[in-house]
Amino acid sequence: MAVKSVTHLNFRGEARAALEFYQSVFGGDLAVITYKDAGNVRDPADADQVTWGQVLAGDGFHVMAYDVPAHMPWNQGENAFFLSLRGETTQEISAYWEKLSAGADIVQPLAPAQWSALYGMLRDRFGVVWVVDVAGGGNG
Repeated sequence: MAVKSVTHLNFRGEARAALEFYQSVFGGDLAVITYKDAGNVRDPADADQVTWGQVLAGDGFHVMAYDVPAHMPWNQGENAFFLSLRGETTQEISAYWEKLSAGADIVQPLAPAQWSALYGMLRDRFGVVWVVDVAGGGNG
């Protein structure tokens, strides 16, 4: 039996936009179910918010997200988690970096590091911190 871990991101009203953005970066299939779709509307303001959503790409990229409903506390936090993105080649990572950096704050510019052909860190326009690098130092 195999166990798989998937990052699940929590938002307040931005889950759909974030998932659409990540799909534009990584490709794959987008699935979104709203509170209304699930028949679970406690507050009319939440009806069109995301109760479950994901982007799943053929290359293995997978992220899930939802909008925390109004009746529950939520705070984006600061450095509560990083999302690690590791690729096999510098070309692959550079392409993802270019797309992810749209509207982002660059924490550490993408550049060679002692442990990797490329490493960088950014906070995307949704406040998610991405740690991006080439696994095993590959240059391909």
